[in-house]
Order: sequence, then structure tokens, then C-alpha cells
Amino acid sequence: MDRLRKLRSSMAANIIGAILALLAIFGLIVSVFGFVSFTDAFKNEYTVSTYHMADTATTLVNGDHLDAYLRGEETEEYERTRSYLDIYCKRMNVSIIYVIEVDRSDYGRFVSVFNHVNNAVDDTSYTAWELGHERETTNDEYRQKYQAIYEQGSPYETVYRIRTNDGLHSHITTMVPVKNSSGDAAGILCIQRPVREIYDARRPYLRSIVFSTLLLSLLASVFAVGYLRVHLVTPIRRVSDEAARFAREGTKGEDLEGISPYKELSGLAASIDKMETDTLRYMENLSTAAAEKERIGFELSLASRIQAASIPSEFPAFPERKDFDIYGVMDPARDVGGDFYNFFLVDDDHLALAIGDVSGKGIPASLFMMVTNIILTDRTRMGGGPGEILDYVNREICAHNSAEMFVTIWLGILELSTGRLTASNAGHEYPALMRAGGAFALYKDKHAFVIGGMEGVRYREYELKLSPGDKLFVYTDGVPEATAADETMFGTERMLAALNEDAQAAPERLLRNVRRAVDGFVQGTEQFDDLTMLCIEYRGGSARTDEPTREE
Repeated sequence: MDRLRKLRSSMAANIIGAILALLAIFGLIVSVFGFVSFTDAFKNEYTVSTYHMADTATTLVNGDHLDAYLRGEETEEYERTRSYLDIYCKRMNVSIIYVIEVDRSDYGRFVSVFNHVNNAVDDTSYTAWELGHERETTNDEYRQKYQAIYEQGSPYETVYRIRTNDGLHSHITTMVPVKNSSGDAAGILCIQRPVREIYDARRPYLRSIVFSTLLLSLLASVFAVGYLRVHLVTPIRRVSDEAARFAREGTKGEDLEGISPYKELSGLAASIDKMETDTLRYMENLSTAAAEKERIGFELSLASRIQAASIPSEFPAFPERKDFDIYGVMDPARDVGGDFYNFFLVDDDHLALAIGDVSGKGIPASLFMMVTNIILTDRTRMGGGPGEILDYVNREICAHNSAEMFVTIWLGILELSTGRLTASNAGHEYPALMRAGGAFALYKDKHAFVIGGMEGVRYREYELKLSPGDKLFVYTDGVPEATAADETMFGTERMLAALNEDAQAAPERLLRNVRRAVDGFVQGTEQFDDLTMLCIEYRGGSARTDEPTREE
């Protein structure tokens, strides 16, 4: 009882008790509101991301032919679309992607056009519906969603099934219209995606709240004890010790502001703080500037390594392939740049080649370059011609281009068995072509507008027939626009001369010859623009035609 009375009369004990009680109430309120907000935010993110997945998937489906598919017509297009959707379902890691036509009389029935199942995502046991499979609408909620899409022009609808009693796992279903050429909803594409991440994420969130509350309570207790000791027990001793320490060491100590509620002691503490601050301000400014410069240098170095890792850099790239040889280099003008090149096998018989140049320099250009490269690579792997691929990339970039940047791209897909190269040029430099035994010359292909510059641009394709021994060289404008001290540019004529210095050499040697010629021309002048080159030598395939063909 005596100890309890002492605790009740102790100011420290009362302050600590009040702090702990307030922290407990605050922790409870934060936990409840945070739990609800966290769940809502997670669901909103899932809704938006799943909508974008579904909206992208609709670009793979021809809304004008849904009825034809159900009648058994357009079978080749149907199988191709079915293959694309199956690949997309697995790549996006969703449970089901399906396309249906709904009976609009009462929206109580629908018929399946496409249905793709990925049971590995959520350990489910769905069975894919066959083409023409008929089924009753699941419930009134789905019926209302279908009606909203068909009759009210809703861009998408979402159904969450968090608690299920039919043996299914929790999931989200997002529905978007599949439109025909008239802009009307001809069907509905649905994506079902598991939402187990909501549960997985909420558990550690609650644990972190409990842990944080306990930790704050402990820290608050320690702080309260220290505060009382500082302000009521040893304020004068701290002022004296700090003055003696600074006179001895000449370094900044702990601030004494607010050390005591008494005017005389607080004034003395403020005078000591000001003396230390004025004496050490210059040294501190120098230290801060040096640390900031070191931090920026480290971040730029890290960004440069990340950018370098995003493009092919190991050569020979395909040591097992004898039907072609390829080599590329990228030298940014700064630590990071906006140029890129890429090449990869779409399948065993098709090699994708790409090179691009982003407007601007430095970190913004490098971020824009990496986003463009990712979109271009992912869409190319899904199939289609270069024009179709660049159409898609332009739509995606324009839809999220608040910085109003743009990128020039040359994209080609080489059929290795025949040497047929299909390409499209979005405002990029002319490629240089060398026929076997001949010399490099510019191939003046038809340019379209840059990527990200304008919505709705259509990118046309052209074809080149490569024969064994033919070589193709693509580059960014950093090569012809390399500038010497007298402000003259290297130019395409000097570039072609460097290529033709040893035109029969392997791609790696050709690129080194061009770089050596550029370095010799600029004579140490600071590099103004990124310098990127890519060269391929075709070694297999059928005999070449006399002249390249081109779509005008």
C-alpha cells in the first residue's frame, strides 16, 4: 500500500501512466482505422490493376468476329487469339480469362467464346469451358454488371468474392467490354484473379501495429524519466559540462535549448548553443556538401549499373547459333542515358532487333528508356508484326506520358530460316545495309512519327531480304552527330567510311572501327549525346533477292 501511494504521488509515475494510456488508446484507434484503410486501399489497387490487365487483353480479341467464332467460322483467327489469351493468362498470373456473349433479353444466360484457366495460380480446380458452352448467370450482381456494360456503357465492372461458401478461393472478377468496329459492346472479357495477398498483407500489418505500440510505450517511458531528470535534477550540471566540453574538444554537442523552464538557465543554454553553432557552421556546411556529392555519385553509379543490366551485354549472345552473329554497344554521354538497344529470340526462327533514342538526357531519359524497352520487349514476345507492335507501344506511352517525352525506335523481326526481315521505323535514323561482298550504304526507309509524340499514329512495315553474308547496322544519332571542337559533326559519310574500312569484318570489329573513328574525329571533345550501335551479320537462309522490297 505504501508503494502504491508513492507511485500515485510521483509525478514521473503519473506522467508515464498517462502516456501509456494515451498510447494504448491511440494504438487501438490507429489499428482499427488503419486496418480498414489498408484493406480498402489494397482492394482499390487490385481493382485498378486488374482492370488494366483486362483492358489490355481486349486488344487481342476481334469484337467483330465473336458471332463468327461461335458459328465455327474464322477458325484460324480464333485459334491465334486463343493462343494469345492463353499466354497472357499465364504471364499475368491470373486464374481465369474468359470472353462471353450475354443474352440481353434478361442477362440471365451467356455463352462462352474463349476460356483460359490457370489453376496453378491459386491451387484451384477450374475446368475450361468449350467454345459455345452455355451457362446461367451466377447471380443478380453479375446480371446487373453485365447490363451496366451493355446498356450504360460502363468501361468496367468489378465483383469481389472475399468470403465464399462454395469451395472457391477468394478472388476478384473484373469485366470489360469487347467492342466491335462500331464501338459497341459485342461481348464481355472477364479476368478472375486471386486476392489472397489481402489476407497475407493484413497479418504483418497488424503485427507491426502491435509491435510499434509496445515500442512507443517503452520509448515514451524512458523519455519521460529522462525528461524529468534533465529538467528538474541536473540542468545546471549539463550547462556547465557542455561549456567545458566544447572548450576542450571544439565539436558540436547536444543542443541545450529548453533545458529548463527557468529564464536564467534557458538563456545561458541558448547562448552556448549559438556559440557552438556559429563556430562550426562553416565546417558543417563543407561536410554536408561533400556528403551530398558522394550520395549523388553513388546513386548515379547505381542507376548506371541498373541501366546497363537492362540491355544485352554478354557476347557472343547466342554461341550455339551459327546462322547469325550480332553485337551491340551503348555508351551514355552521362552516367545514365536515354539510348537503348535490344535483341532476343521471339521463337527459334524469329529474332527481334530494336534500337531507340529517348529525348532528353540523364536520369529522366534513362527511366523513360527502361519503361519503353520493357513495354516493347513484352509486346514483341506476344507476337505480331513490327508495325502492330509499335502501334501498341505508342498507345501505352501516350497514355502515361505526363512528362511529354518521346522516343525514336527502329524495330525489326528477322525470320532466320529465310532471311526475311520485317521492320518499322518510328522517326529513327536510317539503317545501313551491306550486301555480301559489297559495301555499306544507307537504306532510306520510310519514317513514321516518334513514339509518344501523338496518339493514333499508324506505323507501317517494310521488308528486306537478307542473304548469307549480308549485314545490317543500326545506330542512334549520337554517332553522326558526334561533334569535334570546331563544332563540325561526324556525319553519316564518315560513319559509312568507317564501316567500309573493313566491311567483311565481324559485327564486333565493325562497331569498334566506328567507335575508333568517332574518337579520332572528336579528339577528346566531351561527348554530348549517347552513342549506341547494333550490327547483325546474317549467315544462313535462302539466296537473296536483287533488291529489297518496301511497303510504301
